[in-house]
Amino acid sequence: MLAAGVDGCKGGWIAVWRDADGNFQRDVFASFSALVDFMPADAVIAVDMPIGLPDFTHKGGRGPERLVRPLIGQRQSSVFSIPSRAAVYADTQPFTTLEVWYEAHRRASAVAMETSDPPRGVSIQAFGIFSKIREMDALLCAVPGLRKRVIESHPEVAFWKLYDDCAMILPKKIKGRINPAGMEERRALLSRSGFDPGFLQQSPPRGAAADDFLDACAMLAIAERFAQGEAISFPDPPDMDSKGNPIAIRV
Repeated sequence: MLAAGVDGCKGGWIAVWRDADGNFQRDVFASFSALVDFMPADAVIAVDMPIGLPDFTHKGGRGPERLVRPLIGQRQSSVFSIPSRAAVYADTQPFTTLEVWYEAHRRASAVAMETSDPPRGVSIQAFGIFSKIREMDALLCAVPGLRKRVIESHPEVAFWKLYDDCAMILPKKIKGRINPAGMEERRALLSRSGFDPGFLQQSPPRGAAADDFLDACAMLAIAERFAQGEAISFPDPPDMDSKGNPIAIRV
């Protein structure tokens, strides 16, 4: 069974997988549906993107986010609190100007506060991935069979699992800029986990950043664990949203 690791990126979605000969491949796809169509019909896909949107949230966001944050120490700020389905879908129009973008963020935050206890708005970081969350949500609702093989994961939790349940010491970024030492720490761990060091040193494909590339590699490691029946789930068993999508981070 083929496995692929996926992360959202500027150009759409970056995927990393092994071909039939065991060689590592990577590419950027404009849409998640195009990525799914490219892969074999039984491919397991682990993606760094929230799947499953609750109708109401509590302190710390969804259940998976509350469970995994304590595991990754200083890296826990990378786990965003995802709000309710209504907040994610509060504004789906294209953002033609920066002011339109900020106004949409304010509307989403208002809805999020109405559907959470204690009331909590939406972080700028979480809002920035809403369009990709909706893209995946729409596909999984339209093709429910994908729920068995398209799973949510998270890079820093994946690195925690690959590092024998220890969090990464160094951040990937410092003040929004790539931290070379943190990137090298993750490359070394991926190499130890079976990735070709030469592949990890390649420049990312156009439309993806260097950290997107390494995150997709970490997602591939989790997809392969899931395909082999070795992945663990937070929570276990997964929660379920009102549309039937699982709410769980797998590693």
